[in-house]
Amino acid sequence: MQPSVLPDLAHNDSRTMHWLATAAAVLATVAVAGVLQPGDPTASASAAGTASPRVTAEAPDPAGVVFPLVCGSVGQTVGRQARGDLDGDGKPETVVAVHCAAGSGTPPDGVYVLTRGSGAAPRVVATLVDPALRTTVGELAVGNAVVSATTLGYSSDEVPRCCPDQREETTWRWSGGAFVRSVARPGAGV
Repeated sequence: MQPSVLPDLAHNDSRTMHWLATAAAVLATVAVAGVLQPGDPTASASAAGTASPRVTAEAPDPAGVVFPLVCGSVGQTVGRQARGDLDGDGKPETVVAVHCAAGSGTPPDGVYVLTRGSGAAPRVVATLVDPALRTTVGELAVGNAVVSATTLGYSSDEVPRCCPDQREETTWRWSGGAFVRSVARPGAGV
């Protein structure tokens, strides 16, 4: 090894006291970060620029709901879910993407809206994507009283079920007592 031409530095060896001081500083930083957490979110501005009422009711839990999806003995699986007040009544709904619990392959999804009356069990009130369309849901979200989903599908029966080649960005908004569907990107390739 070649000796350095630089002068020896006075602080080039660490001592136990240096390590203890460093450990104390790290612990203090972690403790302060644990105490200083952001508060709970409150009402946010909606698309119209007015404050949305804070939703205080609990969103329906999809566990135990019987969905209108025929799966035989394999059962059903909730793949994705999102919650929010879709109709402005102050009670949140739950939107779920459900498919048969197939052991292999890519089973199609159905997208359903769940609600709950006072004291009643959750129930399906709308079907947004029918599983007969043979699409799967890539993304599902609820925001500003709008449901948005990315669905993946197939341009023909010759396309393998593992590899969808169509992508559609779709939204639904509650209007006039029904969900109104609009497509942002119809049939674009994946």
